[in-house]
Formats: sequence, C-alpha cells, structure tokens
Amino acid sequence: MYVRYQLILRGLFSQEGPFKRKRKNMSNAPYAVDVEEGKLYAWCTCGFSQKQPFCDGSHREKTEQRSLKWTAPKTGTVYFCGCKFTKKPPLCDGSHND
Repeated sequence: MYVRYQLILRGLFSQEGPFKRKRKNMSNAPYAVDVEEGKLYAWCTCGFSQKQPFCDGSHREKTEQRSLKWTAPKTGTVYFCGCKFTKKPPLCDGSHND
C-alpha cells in the first residue's frame, strides 16, 4: 500500500539525511501513535516542536522549514520518525539505527 504525503518544504531531504544540522528535539526512537483513517497529521520536520512528533508552529521564528502533512491511510498504530532522518517521511524506517 502506498502512503501519500505532501512535502511542504522544497529540498528537505538529501543523501546525508533530511537536515543540514541536528535540531533541538530529535529522538533516536520512533513515536508510536494511534491514528485514524482519513485524518490529517502535521509531522514536525524542524525538531523545535514541544509536541513531538507533531508540529506546534515553533518553526515560525526559528527556521524556514515547514511541517509535512500526512493523511492516515487506515486506523491503527504507526511509528512516526523521531530522528528526522527517515527516507520514508513521516514514518520511521529504522534510519536511527544506522
């Protein structure tokens, strides 16, 4: 099943990972979240949010990065990336283990 997501920031991801430098609230573990089918989630890409893994708007004063909007394809538990180096945003792909 393909997961649809919309990348808000141009050039967010690169071969070295999604960010040019480490952000404040990054985690080396994924966030387990119960999601609802069809509901829109705003995943934090900047690492400044106090409501990880979701965006709380903290980026507005600190960076030009924006949240990544993701719609849950089905109801259940998913694992949102905490390290921000996933190659399958916004979900964890184990990149924190590399």
